[in-house]
Amino acid sequence: DLITLLRPSATEVHSKSSDVRDGVIAGLAAYLMWGLLPVYFKIVGSVDPLEVLAHRVIWAIPFGAIILLARRQWPEVKRALSHPQMRAWLALSALFIGLNWFVYIWAIQDNRIFETSLGYYINPLTNMLVGVLFFGERLRRFQSLAVVLATIGVMVLTFSGGQVPWIALFLAISFTVYATIRKKVVIGGMPGLFVETLLLAPVALAWFAYINSTGQAVFAGGDAGLTFWLLMAGPFTALPLLCFALAARRLPLTVIGFMQFLAPTLQFGTGVYYGEPLTTAHLICFSFIWTAVLVFSFDAVRTGRTKSPLAAPKGA
Repeated sequence: DLITLLRPSATEVHSKSSDVRDGVIAGLAAYLMWGLLPVYFKIVGSVDPLEVLAHRVIWAIPFGAIILLARRQWPEVKRALSHPQMRAWLALSALFIGLNWFVYIWAIQDNRIFETSLGYYINPLTNMLVGVLFFGERLRRFQSLAVVLATIGVMVLTFSGGQVPWIALFLAISFTVYATIRKKVVIGGMPGLFVETLLLAPVALAWFAYINSTGQAVFAGGDAGLTFWLLMAGPFTALPLLCFALAARRLPLTVIGFMQFLAPTLQFGTGVYYGEPLTTAHLICFSFIWTAVLVFSFDAVRTGRTKSPLAAPKGA
């Protein structure tokens, strides 16, 4: 049953091939859900982004609690909440993921899916730069080439459009900062997300109470279909992370590193589907980005190692 499936067991023995198969399925499910998330935010596109964000925070809590109960991870949550330093770090990470989520939701609803896709393409490269600037890491030759190619792509879009693609840069940088903070906290992905949403919940509830009192809230306003989709914000937030956690335990990080580019590729496809204007500058920019991705992936295979793209849920 579902409880048995989700519950980690030290005595359960899997064959290596079965582990890999299950890991690939879980990983693909995670990145498919993250990649198709723009479709969800288009469905609720008539709802103000702040209200969508509030629902994403609020409904992720009960759904996350069910998963934590099934996986017996409540001790991690209790430890984090009772430890002042861990709680402080998770409050800071909650702030960054909350900002990341809001900008992502707003950008999708404002028909700027291509920029969100660009942000998550360059996110692994911003991760590398943080490692160089703050942790004394050194870029290998092909990693440096990937960073240069991505930078050229962003600069092409900047100069041709007359403005910096700030949405892409904000999403990439905010998620990199978020992931860096989460590295300081020894806690699993699902327990960490649960604590973060718990810490954001008072603000989300206060905002929802305000818009409800002023008659601006859409939730439960007579449109049953829209109410249902807003309730689904919880599962759509927690399920991809659960699948990613299951995949990360079963697959080499190199494989996970390849899979991470599936999500922004699907986001790019949704941008095409919804008819966003694909300019020559976009095509040139993404050509450089895709080349950088190939170089990045080649280096990962060549060296046999890559870092996991997530410490916790994607902004998406």
